[in-house]
Amino acid sequence: MPEPATSERPTLPEGWSARVPGDGDIGALTALLAANRRSGSTPVDVATLTSLVVGPASWTRRQLVVHDPAGTLVGWGVVHDRANGRTEVSVLVAPDAPAQDAIADGLFAWADRKGAEVAALRRTPRTQLDSAAESDDQRQRGWLAGAGYECVRTWLHMVRPVVPAEAEPGVLPGPRPGVRVRRVREHGNGLPTAEDLQTVHLVLEQSFADHFNSYREGFAEFVVRLQEDPWHRWDHWWIAEVELDGAWHPGGALISSVSPPDASGAYGSYVDYIGVHRRARGRGVAKALLYTVIADAARRGRNRVSLEVDADSSTNADGLYLSLGWVVDHRTESWHRYRDAGTEG
Repeated sequence: MPEPATSERPTLPEGWSARVPGDGDIGALTALLAANRRSGSTPVDVATLTSLVVGPASWTRRQLVVHDPAGTLVGWGVVHDRANGRTEVSVLVAPDAPAQDAIADGLFAWADRKGAEVAALRRTPRTQLDSAAESDDQRQRGWLAGAGYECVRTWLHMVRPVVPAEAEPGVLPGPRPGVRVRRVREHGNGLPTAEDLQTVHLVLEQSFADHFNSYREGFAEFVVRLQEDPWHRWDHWWIAEVELDGAWHPGGALISSVSPPDASGAYGSYVDYIGVHRRARGRGVAKALLYTVIADAARRGRNRVSLEVDADSSTNADGLYLSLGWVVDHRTESWHRYRDAGTEG
Protein backbone atom coordinates (compact mmCIF):
# COMPACT_ATOMS: atom_id res chain seq x y z
CA MET A 1 0.00 0.00 0.00
CA PRO A 2 1.27 3.53 -0.70
CA GLU A 3 2.40 5.58 2.28
CA PRO A 4 0.07 8.40 3.39
CA ALA A 5 0.75 11.83 1.91
CA THR A 6 2.37 14.60 3.96
CA SER A 7 3.43 18.17 3.19
CA GLU A 8 6.83 16.69 2.24
CA ARG A 9 5.69 13.61 0.34
CA PRO A 10 2.92 13.12 -2.26
CA THR A 11 0.71 10.07 -2.59
CA LEU A 12 2.25 7.83 -5.28
CA PRO A 13 1.75 4.28 -6.51
CA GLU A 14 3.48 1.60 -4.47
CA GLY A 15 7.18 1.35 -5.27
CA TRP A 16 7.43 4.92 -6.56
CA SER A 17 9.44 7.60 -4.71
CA ALA A 18 9.83 11.38 -4.48
CA ARG A 19 12.71 13.56 -3.27
CA VAL A 20 14.19 17.05 -3.59
CA PRO A 21 16.18 17.39 -6.85
CA GLY A 22 19.92 18.09 -7.00
CA ASP A 23 22.79 18.70 -9.41
CA GLY A 24 22.70 15.13 -10.64
CA ASP A 25 19.13 15.53 -11.91
CA ILE A 26 19.83 18.31 -14.44
CA GLY A 27 20.25 15.89 -17.35
CA ALA A 28 17.07 13.94 -16.58
CA LEU A 29 15.09 17.15 -16.03
CA THR A 30 16.37 18.53 -19.33
CA ALA A 31 15.01 15.40 -21.03
CA LEU A 32 11.70 15.71 -19.14
CA LEU A 33 11.30 19.34 -20.23
CA ALA A 34 12.17 18.48 -23.82
CA ALA A 35 9.58 15.69 -23.87
CA ASN A 36 6.90 18.12 -22.66
CA ARG A 37 7.70 20.97 -25.04
CA ARG A 38 5.53 21.64 -28.05
CA SER A 39 6.83 20.77 -31.50
CA GLY A 40 9.03 23.47 -33.02
CA SER A 41 9.76 25.29 -29.75
CA THR A 42 13.24 26.47 -28.82
CA PRO A 43 15.65 24.01 -27.13
CA VAL A 44 15.58 23.57 -23.36
CA ASP A 45 17.49 26.37 -21.63
CA VAL A 46 19.90 24.50 -19.35
CA ALA A 47 21.15 27.71 -17.66
CA THR A 48 17.67 28.62 -16.48
CA LEU A 49 16.94 25.03 -15.47
CA THR A 50 20.12 24.86 -13.40
CA SER A 51 19.23 28.12 -11.66
CA LEU A 52 15.78 26.73 -10.85
CA VAL A 53 17.06 23.45 -9.44
CA VAL A 54 20.27 24.36 -7.59
CA GLY A 55 20.87 28.09 -8.19
CA PRO A 56 19.45 31.38 -6.89
CA ALA A 57 15.98 30.68 -8.32
CA SER A 58 15.73 27.56 -6.14
CA TRP A 59 15.72 29.63 -2.96
CA THR A 60 12.09 30.70 -3.38
CA ARG A 61 10.86 27.33 -4.60
CA ARG A 62 9.84 23.99 -3.07
CA GLN A 63 10.52 21.10 -5.44
CA LEU A 64 10.13 17.35 -5.77
CA VAL A 65 11.13 14.88 -8.46
CA VAL A 66 9.34 11.55 -8.85
CA HIS A 67 11.05 8.25 -9.77
CA ASP A 68 9.39 5.07 -10.95
CA PRO A 69 10.31 1.71 -9.36
CA ALA A 70 13.22 1.35 -11.84
CA GLY A 71 14.70 4.67 -10.69
CA THR A 72 13.77 6.70 -13.81
CA LEU A 73 12.85 10.34 -13.21
CA VAL A 74 9.33 10.75 -14.59
CA GLY A 75 7.83 13.75 -12.74
CA TRP A 76 8.70 17.17 -11.36
CA GLY A 77 6.66 19.46 -9.12
CA VAL A 78 7.58 23.07 -8.30
CA VAL A 79 5.90 25.52 -5.91
CA HIS A 80 7.21 29.07 -6.30
CA ASP A 81 6.67 31.63 -3.52
CA ARG A 82 6.44 34.49 -6.03
CA ALA A 83 4.96 37.23 -3.84
CA ASN A 84 2.57 37.78 -0.96
CA GLY A 85 -0.66 36.02 -1.92
CA ARG A 86 0.76 34.68 -5.21
CA THR A 87 2.14 31.13 -5.51
CA GLU A 88 3.07 29.57 -8.84
CA VAL A 89 2.65 25.82 -9.36
CA SER A 90 4.23 23.68 -12.08
CA VAL A 91 3.74 19.94 -12.56
CA LEU A 92 5.42 17.99 -15.37
CA VAL A 93 5.09 14.28 -16.07
CA ALA A 94 6.87 12.29 -18.78
CA PRO A 95 4.44 11.64 -21.66
CA ASP A 96 5.40 7.96 -21.80
CA ALA A 97 5.36 7.32 -18.04
CA PRO A 98 2.96 4.72 -16.64
CA ALA A 99 0.45 5.90 -14.03
CA GLN A 100 0.64 9.46 -15.38
CA ASP A 101 -2.63 10.55 -13.82
CA ALA A 102 -1.62 9.22 -10.40
CA ILE A 103 1.72 11.06 -10.55
CA ALA A 104 0.10 14.33 -11.59
CA ASP A 105 -2.66 14.03 -8.99
CA GLY A 106 -0.11 13.32 -6.27
CA LEU A 107 2.09 16.28 -7.22
CA PHE A 108 -0.82 18.72 -7.51
CA ALA A 109 -2.11 17.63 -4.08
CA TRP A 110 1.40 18.06 -2.63
CA ALA A 111 1.62 21.52 -4.26
CA ASP A 112 -1.72 22.42 -2.71
CA ARG A 113 -0.40 21.61 0.78
CA LYS A 114 2.83 23.50 0.09
CA GLY A 115 0.82 26.51 -1.08
CA ALA A 116 -1.00 26.52 2.25
CA GLU A 117 2.36 26.44 4.07
CA VAL A 118 3.66 29.34 1.99
CA ALA A 119 0.58 31.40 2.84
CA ALA A 120 0.99 30.60 6.54
CA LEU A 121 4.65 31.62 6.49
CA ARG A 122 3.67 34.83 4.72
CA ARG A 123 1.02 35.41 7.40
CA THR A 124 -1.60 35.91 4.71
CA PRO A 125 -4.93 34.11 5.10
CA ARG A 126 -5.12 32.99 1.49
CA THR A 127 -2.95 32.54 -1.58
CA GLN A 128 -3.66 32.25 -5.28
CA LEU A 129 -2.19 29.12 -6.82
CA ASP A 130 -1.26 29.97 -10.42
CA SER A 131 -0.44 27.29 -12.97
CA ALA A 132 -0.29 27.17 -16.77
CA ALA A 133 -0.91 24.96 -19.77
CA GLU A 134 -0.50 25.18 -23.51
CA SER A 135 -3.93 25.90 -24.99
CA ASP A 136 -3.90 22.64 -26.94
CA ASP A 137 -2.46 20.41 -24.18
CA GLN A 138 -5.53 18.45 -23.17
CA ARG A 139 -3.53 16.23 -20.81
CA GLN A 140 -2.28 19.12 -18.67
CA ARG A 141 -5.61 20.92 -18.83
CA GLY A 142 -7.36 17.80 -17.57
CA TRP A 143 -5.00 17.47 -14.62
CA LEU A 144 -5.51 21.13 -13.70
CA ALA A 145 -9.27 20.84 -13.83
CA GLY A 146 -9.12 17.67 -11.73
CA ALA A 147 -6.99 19.45 -9.13
CA GLY A 148 -9.59 22.19 -8.74
CA TYR A 149 -8.02 24.86 -10.95
CA GLU A 150 -10.05 27.06 -13.29
CA CYS A 151 -8.89 28.47 -16.61
CA VAL A 152 -9.02 32.26 -16.22
CA ARG A 153 -7.00 33.75 -19.08
CA THR A 154 -5.37 33.10 -22.43
CA TRP A 155 -2.00 34.58 -23.36
CA LEU A 156 -0.51 35.20 -26.78
CA HIS A 157 3.19 34.48 -27.12
CA MET A 158 4.44 36.71 -29.91
CA VAL A 159 7.72 37.08 -31.77
CA ARG A 160 9.11 39.73 -34.12
CA PRO A 161 12.08 39.09 -36.40
CA VAL A 162 14.97 41.56 -36.11
CA VAL A 163 17.27 42.40 -39.03
CA PRO A 164 20.76 43.98 -38.77
CA ALA A 165 19.71 47.14 -40.64
CA GLU A 166 17.39 48.08 -37.74
CA ALA A 167 20.47 48.89 -35.69
CA GLU A 168 21.14 51.90 -37.93
CA PRO A 169 19.88 55.37 -36.90
CA GLY A 170 16.75 56.45 -38.74
CA VAL A 171 15.68 53.00 -39.92
CA LEU A 172 13.10 52.67 -37.15
CA PRO A 173 10.84 55.61 -36.20
CA GLY A 174 12.05 57.78 -33.34
CA PRO A 175 9.93 59.03 -30.42
CA ARG A 176 7.35 61.73 -30.99
CA PRO A 177 8.16 65.30 -29.89
CA GLY A 178 7.91 65.54 -26.12
CA VAL A 179 8.94 61.90 -25.61
CA ARG A 180 12.42 60.52 -25.02
CA VAL A 181 13.77 57.10 -24.04
CA ARG A 182 16.92 56.39 -22.07
CA ARG A 183 18.58 53.42 -20.47
CA VAL A 184 18.56 53.16 -16.69
CA ARG A 185 21.56 55.09 -15.36
CA GLU A 186 24.55 53.20 -14.01
CA HIS A 187 27.24 53.84 -11.41
CA GLY A 188 30.87 53.68 -12.42
CA ASN A 189 30.97 50.00 -11.45
CA GLY A 190 28.24 49.15 -13.97
CA LEU A 191 25.45 48.62 -11.44
CA PRO A 192 22.21 50.60 -11.90
CA THR A 193 21.28 53.52 -9.69
CA ALA A 194 18.69 52.81 -7.02
CA GLU A 195 16.72 55.91 -8.01
CA ASP A 196 16.16 54.68 -11.57
CA LEU A 197 15.32 51.13 -10.48
CA GLN A 198 12.73 52.54 -8.11
CA THR A 199 11.36 54.72 -10.91
CA VAL A 200 10.90 51.68 -13.16
CA HIS A 201 9.19 49.75 -10.36
CA LEU A 202 6.85 52.64 -9.54
CA VAL A 203 5.90 53.25 -13.18
CA LEU A 204 5.15 49.55 -13.74
CA GLU A 205 3.13 49.25 -10.52
CA GLN A 206 1.02 52.27 -11.48
CA SER A 207 0.70 51.19 -15.12
CA PHE A 208 -0.59 47.71 -14.26
CA ALA A 209 -2.94 48.77 -11.47
CA ASP A 210 -6.02 48.24 -13.67
CA HIS A 211 -4.78 45.12 -15.50
CA PHE A 212 -5.97 41.54 -15.05
CA ASN A 213 -4.70 39.84 -11.88
CA SER A 214 -2.72 42.91 -10.84
CA TYR A 215 -1.21 42.91 -7.35
CA ARG A 216 1.24 45.09 -5.49
CA GLU A 217 4.78 43.77 -5.18
CA GLY A 218 7.36 45.46 -2.97
CA PHE A 219 10.43 46.98 -4.62
CA ALA A 220 12.96 44.69 -2.92
CA GLU A 221 10.98 41.55 -3.77
CA PHE A 222 10.55 42.72 -7.36
CA VAL A 223 14.28 43.31 -7.90
CA VAL A 224 15.37 40.07 -6.22
CA ARG A 225 12.88 38.04 -8.26
CA LEU A 226 14.14 39.45 -11.55
CA GLN A 227 17.75 38.77 -10.57
CA GLU A 228 16.93 35.06 -10.19
CA ASP A 229 16.73 34.81 -13.99
CA PRO A 230 20.18 33.93 -15.38
CA TRP A 231 19.29 35.88 -18.55
CA HIS A 232 18.49 39.10 -16.69
CA ARG A 233 20.71 42.09 -17.58
CA TRP A 234 20.69 45.50 -15.91
CA ASP A 235 21.48 47.23 -19.22
CA HIS A 236 18.15 45.96 -20.60
CA TRP A 237 16.06 48.34 -18.42
CA TRP A 238 14.60 51.46 -20.12
CA ILE A 239 12.71 54.57 -18.99
CA ALA A 240 10.54 56.73 -21.25
CA GLU A 241 10.12 60.35 -20.21
CA VAL A 242 7.45 62.80 -21.34
CA GLU A 243 7.50 66.58 -21.28
CA LEU A 244 4.67 68.08 -19.25
CA ASP A 245 4.43 71.79 -18.49
CA GLY A 246 8.06 72.34 -19.44
CA ALA A 247 9.47 69.52 -17.25
CA TRP A 248 10.36 65.89 -17.98
CA HIS A 249 8.58 63.16 -16.04
CA PRO A 250 8.70 59.34 -16.13
CA GLY A 251 5.99 58.17 -18.50
CA GLY A 252 6.81 54.55 -19.24
CA ALA A 253 9.24 51.73 -18.56
CA LEU A 254 10.41 48.54 -20.22
CA ILE A 255 12.43 45.65 -18.81
CA SER A 256 13.87 43.14 -21.25
CA SER A 257 16.25 40.22 -20.96
CA VAL A 258 18.23 37.86 -23.17
CA SER A 259 16.35 35.06 -24.89
CA PRO A 260 18.42 31.84 -24.96
CA PRO A 261 19.56 30.51 -28.34
CA ASP A 262 16.91 29.19 -30.68
CA ALA A 263 17.29 26.12 -32.90
CA SER A 264 19.67 28.07 -35.17
CA GLY A 265 21.87 29.09 -32.23
CA ALA A 266 20.86 32.77 -32.39
CA TYR A 267 20.05 34.76 -29.25
CA GLY A 268 17.03 37.05 -28.93
CA SER A 269 15.61 39.69 -26.62
CA TYR A 270 12.53 39.19 -24.46
CA VAL A 271 10.21 41.94 -23.19
CA ASP A 272 9.49 40.98 -19.58
CA TYR A 273 7.52 44.13 -18.73
CA ILE A 274 6.31 47.22 -20.56
CA GLY A 275 4.09 49.81 -18.94
CA VAL A 276 2.86 53.32 -19.74
CA HIS A 277 1.68 55.67 -17.00
CA ARG A 278 -1.82 57.11 -17.38
CA ARG A 279 -0.45 60.62 -17.72
CA ALA A 280 1.60 59.59 -20.75
CA ARG A 281 -0.92 57.49 -22.68
CA GLY A 282 -1.77 58.47 -26.24
CA ARG A 283 1.68 59.95 -26.90
CA GLY A 284 3.37 56.98 -28.55
CA VAL A 285 5.35 55.99 -25.46
CA ALA A 286 4.83 52.24 -25.91
CA LYS A 287 5.94 52.43 -29.55
CA ALA A 288 9.03 54.42 -28.57
CA LEU A 289 9.99 51.82 -25.98
CA LEU A 290 9.38 48.91 -28.35
CA TYR A 291 11.37 50.48 -31.19
CA THR A 292 14.17 51.09 -28.69
CA VAL A 293 14.37 47.43 -27.68
CA ILE A 294 14.17 46.31 -31.33
CA ALA A 295 17.10 48.56 -32.27
CA ASP A 296 19.01 47.41 -29.18
CA ALA A 297 18.49 43.76 -30.16
CA ALA A 298 19.74 44.50 -33.68
CA ARG A 299 22.86 46.21 -32.31
CA ARG A 300 23.57 43.15 -30.20
CA GLY A 301 23.28 40.84 -33.22
CA ARG A 302 20.05 39.16 -32.11
CA ASN A 303 17.46 37.80 -34.48
CA ARG A 304 14.16 38.34 -32.66
CA VAL A 305 12.23 40.12 -29.90
CA SER A 306 9.60 38.05 -28.07
CA LEU A 307 6.88 38.95 -25.59
CA GLU A 308 3.65 37.75 -24.01
CA VAL A 309 0.36 39.63 -24.00
CA ASP A 310 -3.09 39.11 -22.52
CA ALA A 311 -5.38 37.91 -25.32
CA ASP A 312 -8.29 39.70 -23.61
CA SER A 313 -6.47 42.94 -22.78
CA SER A 314 -8.79 45.93 -22.55
CA THR A 315 -6.02 48.09 -24.04
CA ASN A 316 -5.84 45.98 -27.25
CA ALA A 317 -2.10 45.68 -26.78
CA ASP A 318 -1.94 42.74 -29.17
CA GLY A 319 -3.13 45.05 -31.95
CA LEU A 320 -0.19 47.38 -31.29
CA TYR A 321 2.28 44.50 -31.44
CA LEU A 322 0.77 43.15 -34.64
CA SER A 323 1.05 46.59 -36.24
CA LEU A 324 4.77 46.71 -35.37
CA GLY A 325 5.58 43.33 -36.90
CA TRP A 326 4.96 40.81 -34.12
CA VAL A 327 3.14 37.56 -34.95
CA VAL A 328 1.52 35.00 -32.66
CA ASP A 329 3.76 31.99 -32.11
CA HIS A 330 1.55 30.04 -29.69
CA ARG A 331 -1.05 30.40 -26.91
CA THR A 332 -0.98 29.44 -23.25
CA GLU A 333 -3.55 29.59 -20.47
CA SER A 334 -3.45 30.68 -16.83
CA TRP A 335 -5.25 28.38 -14.39
CA HIS A 336 -5.99 29.54 -10.84
CA ARG A 337 -7.02 27.93 -7.57
CA TYR A 338 -7.28 29.64 -4.17
CA ARG A 339 -5.92 28.05 -1.03
CA ASP A 340 -6.38 29.04 2.61
CA ALA A 341 -3.27 29.16 4.76
CA GLY A 342 -2.34 26.13 6.84
CA THR A 343 -5.50 24.09 6.26
CA GLU A 344 -5.93 20.49 5.17
CA GLY A 345 -7.39 19.48 1.80
